[in-house]
Amino acid sequence: MDPAKHIETHAPLHVVLGAGQIGPLVAARLLDRGYRVRMVRRGRFQDVPAGVETMSGDVSDPKAAAELMRGAAVVYNTVNPPYTDWPQKLMPLVRGVVSGAARAGAHLVSLDNLYMYGQAPGGRMTEDCPIAPCSKKGELRAKAAAEMIAARDRGDLALTIGRASDFIGPGATLSAVFGDRFWPRALSGKAGEVNGDPDQPHSYSYVPDVADALVTLGTDDRAKNGLWHLPVDTALTTREVMTRIGLTVGRDLRAKCIPNWVLRGLGIFSPILTELAEMSYQWRAPFVLDDTRFRSTFGKGATPWDEVIPATVAWARGHYAPAIPRAA
Repeated sequence: MDPAKHIETHAPLHVVLGAGQIGPLVAARLLDRGYRVRMVRRGRFQDVPAGVETMSGDVSDPKAAAELMRGAAVVYNTVNPPYTDWPQKLMPLVRGVVSGAARAGAHLVSLDNLYMYGQAPGGRMTEDCPIAPCSKKGELRAKAAAEMIAARDRGDLALTIGRASDFIGPGATLSAVFGDRFWPRALSGKAGEVNGDPDQPHSYSYVPDVADALVTLGTDDRAKNGLWHLPVDTALTTREVMTRIGLTVGRDLRAKCIPNWVLRGLGIFSPILTELAEMSYQWRAPFVLDDTRFRSTFGKGATPWDEVIPATVAWARGHYAPAIPRAA
């Protein structure tokens, strides 16, 4: 049955910017709740949930952004340019999003990461951690957040920021560890690559949990104008995660450390690897996300690892069409 038939024409309009790893999941959840939903991206759309309105355009253009977000009650910013484009595109994109949401009179819910904290004391990050980036990309994310917060403080718009760690889960093809480079190797029994110490605890954000949490931030008034760390399950070491994946696929899966100089060398052929090398500090020490504020406020936690691993492996088997049979 067409979900659009169950949506009242006067229902608030929620606009989702971005159709990558998170945006479509957010749109589907909003649709299930009976909201009108519009998705915005540059270029063509694929696999859009039935009942979702689509518009194509460049939100870094303030005039286009105003039209793309017209009528929105809530705007979800899940847009993230490729690492290699951040110096040129990140700040114009943020300014366009803020401008468009402000002109619409919308509540802006923006997905963010943890780069602006740098090497947090003790390796544990709360919402009150100092902003102390130790990378160029961290400096850019800090600048982007500061501009959004300044707009909120001027009264231009309501702003809620949700910060997540590195992604894992169905559709997380661009994940720093558990993405396109990892799964074809893992499903063939080859070692998983890590650009750091695989025995340091590291928080990973399950993509369905990220989408669920963003919807909470956009629909629960207690979230408005706050900064929230999105739910994560217990921080495991990357080796522990790989071991669990290996048990699920029926293979002995080892962790292989890739030195930064190797990544930079390979960057001649794939520039994204050079960008990843800059962020390797996150795997050389504990990198733990504290989600206490979110859990205690909304009573919602993360999906447990015992569900995350099998669901992600099942997706990966189908997505990457491995040349190995399912484990008995």
